[in-house]
Order: sequence, then C-alpha cells, then structure tokens
Amino acid sequence: MQDAGAPLFLNKWGDGLIQSDSSLLQVKGIGEKSYKLYQKLGLYTVGDLLRYYPKGYERFDAPKKMQELVSGETCAVQGRVLNVPSMRKTNHLTILTVNIKDDTGSMALVFFNMPFLTKLLKPGMIYVFRGLIQTRGPAFLMEQPKFYSPEEYQKLSGILMPKYSLTKGLTNQAIQKAVKSVWKDYAFEEEYLPKEILQRAGIPEAEPALYEIHFPQEEESAIFARRRLVFDEFFSFLFQLRKNKDQFSEIPNECPMIETADTVRYVDALPFRLTKGQKQVWQEIREDLEGPLCMNRLVQGDVGSGKTIVAFLALLMAAANGYQGALMAPTEVLAVQHYESVLKDIKNYHLCFKPVLLVGSMTAKEKKTAYEQIASGEANLVIGTHALIQEKVVYHKLGLVVTDEQHRFGVRQRETLAEKGLQPHVLVMSATPIPRTLAIILYGDLKISVIRELPVGRLPIKNCVVNTSFRPKAYKFIADQVATGRQAYVICPQVEEGELDDTENVIDYAEKLRNALPPGIVVAYLHGKMKPADKNRIMEDFAAKNIDVLVSTTVIEVGINVPNATVMMVENAERFGLAQLHQLRGRVGRGEAQSYCIFISTNDSKDTMKRLQILNTSNDGFYIASEDLKLRGPGDLFGIRQSGEFAFRIGDVFTDAELLTLTSEIVDELLKKDPTLSLPEHRPLLEHFARENANAVDFRSI
Repeated sequence: MQDAGAPLFLNKWGDGLIQSDSSLLQVKGIGEKSYKLYQKLGLYTVGDLLRYYPKGYERFDAPKKMQELVSGETCAVQGRVLNVPSMRKTNHLTILTVNIKDDTGSMALVFFNMPFLTKLLKPGMIYVFRGLIQTRGPAFLMEQPKFYSPEEYQKLSGILMPKYSLTKGLTNQAIQKAVKSVWKDYAFEEEYLPKEILQRAGIPEAEPALYEIHFPQEEESAIFARRRLVFDEFFSFLFQLRKNKDQFSEIPNECPMIETADTVRYVDALPFRLTKGQKQVWQEIREDLEGPLCMNRLVQGDVGSGKTIVAFLALLMAAANGYQGALMAPTEVLAVQHYESVLKDIKNYHLCFKPVLLVGSMTAKEKKTAYEQIASGEANLVIGTHALIQEKVVYHKLGLVVTDEQHRFGVRQRETLAEKGLQPHVLVMSATPIPRTLAIILYGDLKISVIRELPVGRLPIKNCVVNTSFRPKAYKFIADQVATGRQAYVICPQVEEGELDDTENVIDYAEKLRNALPPGIVVAYLHGKMKPADKNRIMEDFAAKNIDVLVSTTVIEVGINVPNATVMMVENAERFGLAQLHQLRGRVGRGEAQSYCIFISTNDSKDTMKRLQILNTSNDGFYIASEDLKLRGPGDLFGIRQSGEFAFRIGDVFTDAELLTLTSEIVDELLKKDPTLSLPEHRPLLEHFARENANAVDFRSI
C-alpha cells in the first residue's frame, strides 16, 4: 500500500470552470434527455456525479477452460457455438438456450428476452462469454452472459472497469464518460485534513482518492481510495455527533413526569408478562422522564424483542402526566398499524390515550381536523410518519417523541421543535443489532438500553442455506404454505436488470415466479424506486392478504408487520451482510405459526457457505452482528448496500469497523485539542464544515 498522503497519480486536474454545485447539464455529453435519466438516480449536480461511487469493478481476466470452472465465480469462457439457439415463450418471458464448447468440455447459456440473438449466435462461431458460473445437475450453466469477439475481449484484458448502479436507458459507459469529462474542468477545494490526520488514518488526499475510486489503476489503489472516502463520511458524521452531544446532553427536563397508576394497570392487564430486559429498560426510561435532564435514549433490541410495548408505556406515562406524545413510523402502513393497535388497546384496557393519525395520504380535510385536535390538546397521542414535525403541526404540550432508526431525531428536528418553544424527551427505537463497542461510537449522543431476550412462547424461525439447485423445492414449499393460507416474501438485490451483474432483479423475478408457481397465486413486487403511494398500496394489499407472494428489495426490511407471512426467501444471499440478512428474516416469525427462512446462494465456495451457516445456527441478532464483524474485511467493495440508519454512501459499519473506531479516536483527540477549530492548521477543516453546512451528517437516513 502507498504511503498516507502520497498522490495516486501525477495529473493535477481542474481549472475552476465547474463547481460541485454546477448542474449536470453543464457536463459535455449530458443533454436534457439524459439529464432526466441521471435524475432518476438522484444525480442533479456535478458533486452528486463525482460521489456516485462504483458498486464494484469488472476485471477482464483471461478466459478459463471449461474444465477449470467453479460454480459461483464470475469469469470468461471462450467457446464455439454448437447449435441453433432454441427459444420458448412463457407469458412475457422469452427464454433462449444455446450450447457452447471448447477442447475441455461444453456448457449451456440461457438468455432472457433477447430473441435477436438467434441471428448472432450461429453454429461454428467463436465468442468469449462472461458471466456467473452456475450448475444444473452435473452441467455448468451461464444465465444472461455478456459476450465479445475474441479481438474485442483482448482489448479489454487487464482493465479494471467501474460498474455503477444504472437505470434503464443509461449505460455504464455513459457514466464513465461523464465523470472523465468533469475532471478536465473541475475546481477542487483545498485538502482540508491536516497532514498528521492523513498519516494517522493511513489515507491519501481527497482529490486523487476521488479519481481513483472511479478509475483505479489496480484493486489495491481502489481499496486505498475507498478508505479515504469512508474516513470522510465517518469523520463528518462523528464530528457533528460529538458537537451535538455537547449541545444536547445537558438540556434541563422541561417536561417532568411521575409514574401513575395508568402504566401499572396496563402492565398488569397485559396477556403476557414483560421480560426481564423489558422491565429493566422501562425502569431506565421512567428514571429519565422523572429526572433533571431531558431524555435522549436509544432502545436497542433484536427483531421481535418487544420494543414497541416499552415505547407505548412511555407514551402512556406522558399522556397520564398531561403531555402529548408523538410516535413516528418509517412508513404510512406501519403508522396505520400502530394507530389501529392503540385503538384496540384503548378499548381493551381503558387507556387515557386520545390518538390521532397524521400521514401523507390523508385528505386535506382530514389533515386539517388532525391539526386542530393536536393544536387544541384534544389529541394527546399523534401517530404518523416524519410529517409529525412539519411546520403546519402546532403542538399544545409535546412531552415525548418516539422515533425509530429510520428517522434519527437529531439537530434539525430538535431545532424545529425548539423554535415552537418545545423541548421534548426523545426515545429512539432500533432493531439493528450493532455490537455495543460500535453502538457507543455511532449513538454517542444517546444513552443506550438493550433488550436481549425474546418474549416467552415465540417460535424460533427454521432456517436453511442452499444453492440455486434448491429453487424448485423452495418454490414448491412456498406454494404449499400459500395453500394453507400463509404468505411469503422473496428478496432480490436489485430493482431491474442491469443495476448489478449476476444478481436477481425484482421485476424479472416476479414474472419468473408467476410462471413457476401454480395459477391463482398472486405475486406482486415492491422496490424503493416506486412512488410512495404505490409502495403503500402494495404493502397494504400484502397486509390485507390480497397478495400471496411479495418480491421485494431490502426496502421491506422495515415498515411492515404481517404476522401471516411465514416464509422469507433471499436470493443472492452471499451478497448481503449477515446482520442485514437477519433483519430481513425478522419480517417473518411475527405470528403464532412456524416460520421459515431460505437463504439461496449462487456461490458454493466453502467460505461463503460457512459464513451463511451462522444464520442457520443462530437467531440471535447480536451474536450474528458480532460474527459479521469478524468475517467481513476491508476491501469488500462488492456487497449489496445496506439500508437503515447507518447506510452511509460508501462506508459500512461492519466492514469498516476498524476505521470507524480509529476515526472516533481521531475526532475525540481533535476536539480535545481544539474544540472550536480555531488553530491555523485547522482553518481548512473549519471552512470545509462551513461549506458542507453539515448536510451530510444530520441525523436523517445517511
């Protein structure tokens, strides 16, 4: 590895014509039509483009002989076409199959919705085919491989090609060309990190790192560049976090409360007993609400550990003391489920809640009524999405905000309420099983409570880790579960074809599943690029049992509670972190029926299967998270991006745990030495934060 701070290339780019906030329309080759495609990816400015990092790199190694192939690896094979491609149609899918051979063996190729290939792949022709090696029985197979003439492939040999997440109509080559075009005229800011920090962290300067992440000379330089960009994210986040801790840790309790009979009666009347962990956390929350300082607490608990009941108790205590409480959910569907659950509890247990629902899909008239009830104090519990802290919402006497990790309640939200004369207690609920050592760093502004055990009587989920040959059995199992009245989730890594190579995508997979499952089984798909109204409609239909099988990206990780769903199947499981797979698994096992999770891996390697087997042997999220920490190493650039609160643009709290810990130490030392960044050597750092205005480090989803 190169020395910290050493340039990765010699060119000095940028004469100042293009700024970070310049529109992409100023970039050569991007017109109005292609600009709309970039907007679909969330890219509007030159800065957005430069920080649209590759999701991995494609290395064009020499073609392998068929006798050298290993299932689960992506590689190139040079072969002669043996037969005229056969073609069959199923509903909206055209499947084309052709066989190729070299002097050591033969294999099959399968293409979807590419009928024109019958004119290109003629018997006797030689091509280089590149894709994921799979097995079907004893034979090797490639699905949807890219193919090149031997001469074309030779020109690409040895190159590290960046691969970006794409949208239909925008190619990898177009993004590469746009990034290169920007570099000629881009105005880079002065390096803002002092040399001693660069050396301590073992990172290069920002400018060459940004270039190398897009166009690395070799894999090692990509890893080195990534380390700098990850450090920047962690550094900015933790710097602001420490400043906020100082700002909010000593806020006087302006909403003092005492324990009333309401919460005691509620706990006694529940049809189950609180676990030891729930009792301990509830005691810590009570002490906060009664204490001299404003509560700022995180409740960390595994999926299904019973965090919600603890939150309801806190909200009930607020209502009983004459305050209003707000419960913020990540989705409208979950907000409605919380609201209906509260209504049921009010009826069953005669609680003092007067709830109101506030979500985006309500009519203007319904919202107006809700606003009036909140402002007058008629409603003492407001349930909704992040709309709860909008300007139009005026609270009568807000005493407690309960939120979740998807909506970290931070600087801007507190300031919004402070401007209204409010300084409520804050309770953050998290199902992300982050090991305590990392949680203390990441949630440095919060006191941390943990619920470890699951409620008595909860059936453990039955798991299996299998390869792709198990798919037909998995489909039959799903069909059998649906036949008994149950529902299933299927998770795919990408939304549409082309975003990630060699992985299943939601749209095509849903169609394949409709053809594979018996007629009458309703299959729908869900992904994060859909309009909010469409997402809500799909989730509502699934919750109402109008959909039997929901094919989704990881957007399903939070925001829906369907006790009737008993099967979770994850495709390309090897591409996800263990902690995220465990989070996905938490969507099932929420009812009384036995639930099952099927992890399908396209990689049969010993290390991959060993890693996934941890999920097979444990349902403890904290144990899984700690194992994930041990098994994932720096340089893992090719995993699926995690979702949730700490979904940094490029950093990963598990893969980059060592760097996160080091960054935390550096930030603490810096603030101890120079709390206001007033020393001359820290002036570029101060100017950098002023320019960024902490936008990237606010406590929203990052």
